[in-house]
Amino acid sequence: MINMNTTFPTARASAPDLHAHESIEEAASIVRTHWSTRPEVAIILGTGLGRLASEIESPTVIEYGDVPGFPLSTVESHAGRLLCGTLGGKTVVAMQGRFHRYEGYTLRQVTFPVRVLRALGAETLVVSNACGGLNPLWSAGDLMLIADHINLLGDSPLIGPNDDRLGPRFPDLSATYDGGLRALARRVAMDEGITLREGVYVAVSGPNLETRAEYRMLRAIGADVVGMSTVPEVIVAVHAGMRVLGLSIVTDMCLPDALEPATVEKIIGVANEAEPRLTSVVRGVLKRL
Repeated sequence: MINMNTTFPTARASAPDLHAHESIEEAASIVRTHWSTRPEVAIILGTGLGRLASEIESPTVIEYGDVPGFPLSTVESHAGRLLCGTLGGKTVVAMQGRFHRYEGYTLRQVTFPVRVLRALGAETLVVSNACGGLNPLWSAGDLMLIADHINLLGDSPLIGPNDDRLGPRFPDLSATYDGGLRALARRVAMDEGITLREGVYVAVSGPNLETRAEYRMLRAIGADVVGMSTVPEVIVAVHAGMRVLGLSIVTDMCLPDALEPATVEKIIGVANEAEPRLTSVVRGVLKRL
């Protein structure tokens, strides 16, 4: 469900307001000096899912450290770079590695890259993650289409002054995960013989994994999987007017009455085994957009 970091994030001194229009445009302009094409789709590659990057054709690689305002990745398997190219016939910009609140970043720092991807022109966000399974009918290695989410991070990236150029003060989240994209993902999975679950993702802060009692509580409030990412990026994407498709890989089962200790190695191993199927779904969706 999560990677345990062993280093602390290196924050830039005197960080700017990361949701200020000027900061976003400055970062986007730097990206354009390396890659001037307007992306159709933005992709966030989560824990253990960086290999999907190998499917991107003719990539231009931009290190996060070269883009002002971008945090630095501190978690195992998160490479920390932008890959700009084509996938499934669509022009894409992919984040190979994301950021988490448990690394010590604010949610504005965590979501700043999404603002930049939107400023570059991306209108669709495909977000992926590794997660723990709460639904007893599912298994480790299953793919899940995110139908909805529950935010238990105790925070929102939209707290603070709102810039109407970026989005509305009170964005509506009644249809956070685009119904058309979900239907398309289901068709792709069916055509390719891939089992694709569908359910609710709950985000918690971490970095510790949950107790048995907490797993019972999360299941009781309606969650099918649990993780420590995704929700902040999705909130900002919806605020910015993007269509969102969310996909999860269930890397370990979090069943309180049959709980086994989870390790980073096992989590990444399961994610890597399931990644070809996730790649097939994402590539198929992009081809049919």
